[in-house]
Amino acid sequence: MPHTPDLLRGLVARTATDLGPDAPTLCSPWTVRDLLAHLVVRESRVDALPGVGLPVLALQRHTEKVQEGVAARPFAQLVEEVRRGPARFWPTQVPALDRTVNVAELSIHHEDMTRARPGWEPTVLPEGVQAQIWGTVRTAGRMLYRSAPCGVVAVAPGHGRVALRRPPQGRGSVVLTGDPLELALHAFGREQVARVEAAGDDRDLAVLAAHRRSA
Repeated sequence: MPHTPDLLRGLVARTATDLGPDAPTLCSPWTVRDLLAHLVVRESRVDALPGVGLPVLALQRHTEKVQEGVAARPFAQLVEEVRRGPARFWPTQVPALDRTVNVAELSIHHEDMTRARPGWEPTVLPEGVQAQIWGTVRTAGRMLYRSAPCGVVAVAPGHGRVALRRPPQGRGSVVLTGDPLELALHAFGREQVARVEAAGDDRDLAVLAAHRRSA
């Protein structure tokens, strides 16, 4: 199987070209152009990385300024930069690290574009890609649901089952069932478009639905 992140970068680039720079995304107020700029910045600008992940206003403002500059590039250039992948000096030039860091990231951001349109349908991903996303759900899910007010169990038929959050005292668990991509979308805060079946006590379902994840 070809290097998975490169396949996904090609998919993101093709979809972005089809939709155009001004199409909306689930990462409102970002447009497709802004989303591509984000992908370029996170793999080429060391100085902007802290503002991507840290809730520090000064750092976030710097990252926004850098991203705005990148977004001002010709759209075709942005598309090609995303397709090409990380800068030559970037750590994700190492294939194993690239898979770990970028398979879920690229898959989710692709859906951020496609699922912002009326009448969308889920992207059909190869089982090998789904398996790699499942690995991200199993690891990152524990962090993303760490403050959930109930227990969380993820089930991906054909891939496995994992407890992501133990239920606090007096609470039960919600069992989320779906393909790995759908579970990743839910974990990373896209529950409104994630095709996931949630089962559990009504009270636990309600509090999990109200739980907001920042990633």
